Amino acid sequence: MTRIIADISVSLDGFVTGPDPGPDNGLGTGGEALHTWAFSDDPDDRRVLREATACSGAVVLGRRLFDVVDGPKGWNDNSGYGAGEVGKPAFVVVTSSPPESVRLTDLDWTFVTTGLPDAVAAARSRAEAASSHRGEDLDVVLMGGGAMIGSALDAGLVDVLSLHLAPVVLGSGTPLFTGGAPRTLVQRSVTSTSTTTHLTYDVL
Repeated sequence: MTRIIADISVSLDGFVTGPDPGPDNGLGTGGEALHTWAFSDDPDDRRVLREATACSGAVVLGRRLFDVVDGPKGWNDNSGYGAGEVGKPAFVVVTSSPPESVRLTDLDWTFVTTGLPDAVAAARSRAEAASSHRGEDLDVVLMGGGAMIGSALDAGLVDVLSLHLAPVVLGSGTPLFTGGAPRTLVQRSVTSTSTTTHLTYDVL
């Protein structure tokens, strides 16, 4: 069964970027510390990243994040979705207007202009098709940014919340939670490594 998984790294004080994020500074000032785990040699970090990448049938992201990863300082042949894993699922971008051109033309991009629920539905269809082709269950991963994941949680679109809690206090930046609708979570797993704490919750 295809699940909708919100997967994001977050600081101890609840931010998914540092201050002043932008196309040339995607994670904001100091925000690189959030993703130290994705490039570490810790075997548990590598396993978490490898398993998450392997089960991704389609990935949803917002336009701001797309502009970062498709920008000149974004993904390349050595570092893409899943960091060193460089996975290539289908990518669905929620946007009010598609870009005029795409740098990463070797990736499968779909641009949805009719809102987040439609983008998630399109990604689910792609993930289900990939599941059928590969003969295994694949998921839809909501990779961010933070506002998109918050909106998905508020809309009841998320089945699983996967947080990578970095041991850093950023002080300000882009918050993951901004006082949306209450949600009950059931903790399913906790993996502590030298760089982060990986937390998985079912969203009820």
